[in-house]
Amino acid sequence: LKGKIREVRAQALPEATVTASGTRWRDPSLLNASGIDKFPEELRKALIPVGINRFDYGISVKQPLYTAGKIGTALRLASVEAEGSMIDVDRAEQDLALEVVKAYYGLLWAERYRDLVAATQEQRKRHAEMARARFNNGVATEVDVLRSEVAVANGAPDLVRAENAIRQARALLNYYLARPVDFPTRTSQEFELKPWDQQDLEALAQEAERSRPELSRLRIAERSAEHQLQLARAESRLRIDATAGFGISTRLTENLFNSDFTRWNVGVNLTLPVFDGFRRSGLVAQAVANQRAVRLEREKVQQQVRLGLQQALDEVRAAQETINAARANISQAERVLTMTQENYRYGAATTLDIVDAQTALSVARTNLLKGLHDYAVARANLLWTLGRRPWE
Repeated sequence: LKGKIREVRAQALPEATVTASGTRWRDPSLLNASGIDKFPEELRKALIPVGINRFDYGISVKQPLYTAGKIGTALRLASVEAEGSMIDVDRAEQDLALEVVKAYYGLLWAERYRDLVAATQEQRKRHAEMARARFNNGVATEVDVLRSEVAVANGAPDLVRAENAIRQARALLNYYLARPVDFPTRTSQEFELKPWDQQDLEALAQEAERSRPELSRLRIAERSAEHQLQLARAESRLRIDATAGFGISTRLTENLFNSDFTRWNVGVNLTLPVFDGFRRSGLVAQAVANQRAVRLEREKVQQQVRLGLQQALDEVRAAQETINAARANISQAERVLTMTQENYRYGAATTLDIVDAQTALSVARTNLLKGLHDYAVARANLLWTLGRRPWE
């Protein structure tokens, strides 16, 4: 767009042209005159033209003096579009930042989920060893041993899937970071439950309308549409140009630098279109329609932003409730597993009871991890919807 601005600005500057030509020509215009037959024969023969050379070079300058505001409007339009292009860059950066944050949280979830699955699998192995030892001591049945070993075998694919999830999440994050997909990117933190206290939808909507790049771009588009309308109205109006020329014109090459053969001109040209086939009215109608369309698009996006804010707030609240419920369930599931393991040692519980308790604790921890991930992503989406940086 900088080039476009330079192009439009050039219309307001003088246009200088250097020309040079060499011509050999013969002009029988006198012989075609209507009264040539009344001339004496000797004179008519003397008027028969012969071929001559004509050499000419010079410089001409043209400077617009008045264009009904067309050039000024075009300059303002180009400047507005340049401002809009910067907003487009901001929007692309914000969208990319959101995708990077979501990919990071995806990798963080995958790594923590793998740790959770590995811990659960280790717990199953310890129970299988305990069941084998109790069986060898004659205080457990072979069914207890088999159930424990089956639980260990069933957990192995979960660990493989968790490792695959890490590789996929890491590859996605590396893609957004412009790194090789197998680059060993690792996370360096845990999920943080940053509270969100702003619940006033109207205040949030006003902030989003000020900060969202899409709305800023559409406001610029409205200004652009207004300038386009002014530009359309400036079509087919009075135009005044100043012109000047200077050069040498001669039929002999030895006179090409002789000042006696200098030619020059200075003038002012006025152009006033009388009828343009309704071209100007057509351009104005298009500009008015475009102006209306841009305004309606801005109003539509404003409503979409409000709807997005409401959805983002609901997602944050839902994730918060999931976290609270999961934490309560984890405390209960840990207590149940401890009690079940103690009962098993004294023969008051079966291996099936242990597996059920382990599964319940694993589900509760998984729900908490998912809740933390969903909360982090929902909060990033909410920040993005407000036009803020999604990692705040």
